[in-house]
Amino acid sequence: MPDLLLKYWQILVAIALLAIHVVLTCHAILHKKDTRAAIGWIGLLWLSPGFGALAYVMFGINRLHRKARRMGAGERNPASIQESDNAAQLAREAVGERGVHFSRLAILVGEVTRWPLLYGNKVDFYRRGDDAYPAMIDAIDQAENSIALCSYIFDRDRAGKMFLDALKRAVKRGVQVRVLIDGVGSSYSFPSMPGLMRKAGVTVAKFNSSLLPTRFVYRNLRNHRKILVTDGRIGFTGGMNIREGHLLELESKHPILDAHFRLRGPVVSHLMDAFETDWRFSTGETLEDDSWHPEIPPAGTVLARGISDGPDEDLDAIRMTILGGIACASTSILIITPYFLPDDAVLAALGVAALRGVNVDILLPAHNNMPIVHWASIPLQRRLLEHGCRVWLSPPPFDHTKLMVVDDGWTLLGSANMDPRSLRLNFEFNVECYSDALANEVADFIREKITRSHAISIEEIDARSLITKLRDGTARLASPYL
Repeated sequence: MPDLLLKYWQILVAIALLAIHVVLTCHAILHKKDTRAAIGWIGLLWLSPGFGALAYVMFGINRLHRKARRMGAGERNPASIQESDNAAQLAREAVGERGVHFSRLAILVGEVTRWPLLYGNKVDFYRRGDDAYPAMIDAIDQAENSIALCSYIFDRDRAGKMFLDALKRAVKRGVQVRVLIDGVGSSYSFPSMPGLMRKAGVTVAKFNSSLLPTRFVYRNLRNHRKILVTDGRIGFTGGMNIREGHLLELESKHPILDAHFRLRGPVVSHLMDAFETDWRFSTGETLEDDSWHPEIPPAGTVLARGISDGPDEDLDAIRMTILGGIACASTSILIITPYFLPDDAVLAALGVAALRGVNVDILLPAHNNMPIVHWASIPLQRRLLEHGCRVWLSPPPFDHTKLMVVDDGWTLLGSANMDPRSLRLNFEFNVECYSDALANEVADFIREKITRSHAISIEEIDARSLITKLRDGTARLASPYL
């Protein structure tokens, strides 16, 4: 038998490879939703035997859903879903006559998120870290029962020390404190903050952290949410990590502009539910008592809903919300984002909106902290300009803000960028708000930034050198992985 194997080993290897390629081809046909992706992978499998199979096994098989189910992401506390006519009525009451077309958006997001619209919220808008951080630390200092804090990055710097000191004070008062930091984000500074927190008596955990090489593929599944909830009643969310660049008064080497929001009212329960799900996965501990989930009285007039998004049952929740917002726009769409690499569906929706007379303005940083993302974005910007959208480049410092306003009545705020990583790989948290007052405040903020920004033109893009165009086009090919 060994002699036969030695004699025919080449034939046996060829048969085995053929079988493997047939199986992987069938897998691509059955599981790849994007036709071009399926054709590309099948072509690689058969044109590069062996290498193509290895590449497909490592990168082509979508393990995100399976992994997310093991995480338990998306297992929220059950909430009664608003009936469609009730959601429509709430939207009409929140924004007046324009609520008729917003009501359809409210129904869509309700179907996507399975969370109800909640009335009676107050939303305070902080335009930079110098305003947001003091409010967040004050909320921590005022907490009597519980503090839940989730951040993608929690740097060991002057800003991080401010928050750590506040958390230590809370622990000494007997407040229950839980801090969750992403496994990748926690490594942005060394030594990292979790070790310091544990020494200080702060209960801290890392999200999806492992040193095992077999789990490195899952390092893409990052918790990018920014959530702070104190006593289950006051919440903060938006785009800010915890790092000193957000405090412009400190004159950091890398200053960062960003926006953040304080929420009071029933919608804070959505922030707490999202945090509790992530904390339960990371530690096994369930946060269910009244100190974490109290009854929350009305605090204002904003109609709002949390949108939990991730590579699991919540996949595409924010993307579908963005598409819904674009589709329902009748007069204006304002978008500000640091990383702009939307897929073809979002690009087409923005172009169609502009062609039907909607004013579409997109504000991006002129100098990105990730140059390759800026390069990849330029060919996409040209496609939008061709259809009448306006693209603006804001001057330094780097603007990390992520906001969308439709018809000066609907606001989408939170942690998600408009790129594949946020919309396909990261765990994100956004909030949709129906409120004329809030939308006008945020719209005025974006429009004021636009007055200080440069409007890019097709002629300017076309005037780039051939080498630059090739660089940008090559970067665009890598956009699904940026």
